[in-house]
Amino acid sequence: MGGGTKAAVSEKEEEEAQVDIWKYVFGFTEMAEVKCAIELGIAERGIFKEKSTGQDVSGYAQTPLSRLLMKHGLNSMAAFVLFESSPVMLAPWHRLSARVLAAGTSAFEAAHGDDVCHCAASNPAHSKLLDEAMACDARVAVPAIIDCSPQVFEGLGLLVDVGGGDGTSLGMVVKACPWIRGINFDLPHVVSLAPYCAGVEHVGGNMFESIPKADAAYLMESIPQDTGKVIIAHAVLGESKGDKLKDVALLLDMVMMAHTNKGKERTLDEWAHVLHEAGFSRHTVKHIRAVQSVIEAYP
Repeated sequence: MGGGTKAAVSEKEEEEAQVDIWKYVFGFTEMAEVKCAIELGIAERGIFKEKSTGQDVSGYAQTPLSRLLMKHGLNSMAAFVLFESSPVMLAPWHRLSARVLAAGTSAFEAAHGDDVCHCAASNPAHSKLLDEAMACDARVAVPAIIDCSPQVFEGLGLLVDVGGGDGTSLGMVVKACPWIRGINFDLPHVVSLAPYCAGVEHVGGNMFESIPKADAAYLMESIPQDTGKVIIAHAVLGESKGDKLKDVALLLDMVMMAHTNKGKERTLDEWAHVLHEAGFSRHTVKHIRAVQSVIEAYP
């Protein structure tokens, strides 16, 4: 009986392997289909879900997922899909092994000969895609921070958003917290195209050289030096946010590997180490209804 059970298990595993291998072969098709649907405006036409309208007549309706694919819908993620499915962002995935085989050369540099920031600076169309994708992320994360952790912004008079792109994040914060004045800080070629936003000043510069002084710095990427309180909105690996969001954090870790030189997502312990090394004396972590968590670090 033992041998029969082993054979049955092996047969089942073989069947699962046959299914899985085809998923790997054609796994790219889901992204391609969604990109096509966005470009054709299918979500705007509301034809994602068939439903009965009575008298044996069928109609179509939006779904929660299709609303996220509307180019101008609330919390739309369409621009993010178009950005990640663009040729520029897909090419590094074909060079992922370079991170191991080419003495740490990033996959992005192996594919394009330069890093993400310089590539965007020399390619206005790609830079626009990048800004729009980051704005998508902001429209999901910032309301979640304001709803779940509004005390983060209490007592602040001047807030600088480091790497703030077109100012979407900061604009939402200032609108919700009108006592705050904002400085949207990013590379000159980025802020030169940022739209006007009441209460927000756009400032160009390099965060690795210096950043504007403020009561606090808000960021979704690297940690600047010589600041006051720092508010970080970032995924934290290993957090109990449900299996699906946990998987998203792991996918983001792979994205960092493909698109940056040394970027990575971190566990709570790794964040504690990084913040301590950066000179912060203490920090707190708050969970919100998004992939990101909110980390507040204090000098």
